Amino acid sequence: MDFIVKDLDNNYRLDAFRNKADKIIFEISSEISTANCPYCGKESKRIHSRYQREVQDLPIQGKKVVLLVSTRKFFCDNDTCCKRTFSERHTFVDANGKKTKRLEKNILFTSSQLSSINASKVLKNSNVDISKSSICVLLKKNTIDC
Repeated sequence: MDFIVKDLDNNYRLDAFRNKADKIIFEISSEISTANCPYCGKESKRIHSRYQREVQDLPIQGKKVVLLVSTRKFFCDNDTCCKRTFSERHTFVDANGKKTKRLEKNILFTSSQLSSINASKVLKNSNVDISKSSICVLLKKNTIDC
């Protein structure tokens, strides 16, 4: 199952997974020991804290896939930076995103072929949690008229 995580990013590892009746849950974490502050760019190794971030990914065999991403908060040691702490960024999801970029790409493709309402129904049938309004927001974010 580690290959699924490596498809997202080679710098991540699979810590655990659970296969439930309606979904598969992957617990993943980064293998990189440092992160760059998104505000000033300075590299940091000092970890402030950790938390889990829930991100939805492409379904597997008709089951919803949830990634529980172990996310670290780092101290920024740059005295001139406007922030004291920052969260690490994950390459496969936007900064505050709830869906992986590859899932968003799939949603955009499906909604380009159908109306937002029908795309929402088709995607929900495939175990992707998305509403018509969320599709419209995603389309607008990617500069496609809805």
